[in-house]
Amino acid sequence: MSGREHAGAAFGGSRVLSEEARKLYLQAVNENGRLSRSACPAAGVPALDELLKLGLLIPDSDDPGALLAVDPAQLAGSLSSTWQRQALDLLSRAVSLPGDLSELAEAFHAPDTTGGAIEYIHGKARINQRLQQSAAAGVTEGLSMQPGGPRPAEMLTSFLARDLEILRHGASMRTIYNASTRYHQATRDYVAKLTEEGWQFRTLDEPYARLIIVDRKLAVIPVVDDDLAAFIHDPAIVGFLIEEVFERSWNRALEFDGDRSVPQQVVSRLRQTIIDLMLAGTNHRVIARRLGISERTLARHIAELREEYHVDSLFQLGYALGRSPKPGVD
Repeated sequence: MSGREHAGAAFGGSRVLSEEARKLYLQAVNENGRLSRSACPAAGVPALDELLKLGLLIPDSDDPGALLAVDPAQLAGSLSSTWQRQALDLLSRAVSLPGDLSELAEAFHAPDTTGGAIEYIHGKARINQRLQQSAAAGVTEGLSMQPGGPRPAEMLTSFLARDLEILRHGASMRTIYNASTRYHQATRDYVAKLTEEGWQFRTLDEPYARLIIVDRKLAVIPVVDDDLAAFIHDPAIVGFLIEEVFERSWNRALEFDGDRSVPQQVVSRLRQTIIDLMLAGTNHRVIARRLGISERTLARHIAELREEYHVDSLFQLGYALGRSPKPGVD
């Protein structure tokens, strides 16, 4: 990288040279403006690179193993002029950038008219990007149903600052999670912090599909799987999804504020949902996925059911469950 290319380091306001590079340059000056490469300690290699990149040291054309010191005053005048031109050029480009890209941005944000009131977006990255674009102008209300169990702790941490900012701008937010999230410490912490700021959470112990609604104008639902999503703008469909899907689910769900204790009602409902799915012949892996729990957790619930019904095998458990009256849920 030449002195011109090194300009970016100076624009940040920090010193152009590190203290180690200054000491190494002074060493060259004290040795009659000449520095032997072999005399430079291994720890001084980064400092040497700084001096070479800036142009304060240059190779000796008569001796490849030596470097010559350059007059800093002369170099400063040359670089200062170059960097000022570069700074003006960058400033000019920065000012003109929004206008230059406005046409492209308009095309990127425009709805897919070929799909009418429904856009189909492929790929999780593009789906998330499209959601961020929809919320860029400022969300006033957000409704979401998030199946799949607990999110990774690092993901929740990365979301926290953004979500707190949304709330501090006055947005009303409600989210439904799987009941299994109550057992996840990172989710409890995340929920507790957002609940303090007004976000409302509930958990639902039955299977449900993902649904996101922004400002009652846009609904997002998965198509086949989470790699393809439908962005729905039709007011009638959005209204239907709000009232008949989200609100009905919200009314059945139980409040969740991040508290460590798990209400017995949650445990009972989750256990009954497992029983219903088993009696319907649902595969254990599918049950676990639908309820957002691990297969190990599901196995523990089934083991407790076998103990409760005093049976040894799944076949016996299924028989016992089928003969038992379905208990009422509080």
